[in-house]
Amino acid sequence: MNYQETINWMFNQLPMYQLQGASAYKKDLTNTHLLIDHLDNPQEKIKCIHVAGTNGKGSTSHMLASILQEAGYKVGLYTSPHLKDFRERIKINGIEISEAFVTDFTNKHKAFFEANDMSFFEMTVGLAFDYFAKEKVDIAIIEVGMGGRLDATNIITPLVSVITNIGLDHTQFLGNTLESVAFEKAGIIKPNIPVVIGEYTTETKPVFLAKAKECNSKIYFASELILETYPSDLIGNYQLHNKKTAIQTIAILNAQKEFKVFQDDIKSGLILVVKNTGLQGRWQQLGESPKVICDTAHNKNGLEIVMNQIKKETFEKLHIVLGMVNDKDLDEVLPLFPKNAIYYFCKPNIPRGLEAAILQEKAKTHHLNGSTYTSVTDAYESSKNNATKNDFIFIGGSTFVVAELPLNKGI
Repeated sequence: MNYQETINWMFNQLPMYQLQGASAYKKDLTNTHLLIDHLDNPQEKIKCIHVAGTNGKGSTSHMLASILQEAGYKVGLYTSPHLKDFRERIKINGIEISEAFVTDFTNKHKAFFEANDMSFFEMTVGLAFDYFAKEKVDIAIIEVGMGGRLDATNIITPLVSVITNIGLDHTQFLGNTLESVAFEKAGIIKPNIPVVIGEYTTETKPVFLAKAKECNSKIYFASELILETYPSDLIGNYQLHNKKTAIQTIAILNAQKEFKVFQDDIKSGLILVVKNTGLQGRWQQLGESPKVICDTAHNKNGLEIVMNQIKKETFEKLHIVLGMVNDKDLDEVLPLFPKNAIYYFCKPNIPRGLEAAILQEKAKTHHLNGSTYTSVTDAYESSKNNATKNDFIFIGGSTFVVAELPLNKGI
């Protein structure tokens, strides 16, 4: 198979949560252990930082990678989902894994994947670890896919574990209380390995403290620490928590004497996250006059923060291009959106995409009014045609809506 055939096979023949949702979720690590044994345990050949959380884990992972790159290290970065190309998930110093490596790896192990019913995510985790080990990275930042305790990435023993925050998302898998979600995320805490908590609530803090005590792990609450923070090219106000979390994590690495990172590395790393790692879709500006912002926030906690940031903007009219997936609790998230906006409802082009007409009807019950469009592109173009230079356009509701935007064009 060539690269495109390989990607098509991966997407179409293996369970993939990004496209299918619940049917792709596996509730144990049996397959992951089978796979890493088959690959000769590449995860044992690399040093890692493990990052979990409901929101902010992607931004924090990219911040850490950028800082360590600025310090001169060869840094692997594994994240999900991707926006444009599968290879975005696996990078070294901001450079995506080659098409040839993806193709060769898949062709070599295809029979094993099929014989053991490997999921898309399990296979991708194996690919990332194999690639980082073969390329001899100095350190790899590994972002959890979902949850933590039963996530396929949770077969590593990292130098530091990081949990950015806890919110109610993927409740059908992780539980419908903050405590239950925190329990799943805390599953990445390992014996005698320090853990950084980015944010906590009265419900989640005891869960983290109990797990850290059980594991004899030193715990750091980044939000309680007074740390010098620096500007970042990730410009959302919500990035303050992620910056503090990343800086605290780097401080632990320095204390372990595994790596040497100076303040200048932190400063330059935070201001060059996008340049160093290629991260996109986090309060990203696509245009001005009118100002156009997109963001991948898609759950209650994330959308709440983004909507609060919109309130701080100055504009005459607000235009919102909105699309969601069909397993989203609309009654939970739609009340967060402003009623005084003009809405452009659309369906992201994936099997899990929610029909625009259904979203429109449900939005009406929350006094959010607008028209439906046949695609994200049509909705976005219509919003630009209708907006004046003093208006504000926001595009979001789903990672998959943002993925269909012309992100590389910028302003």
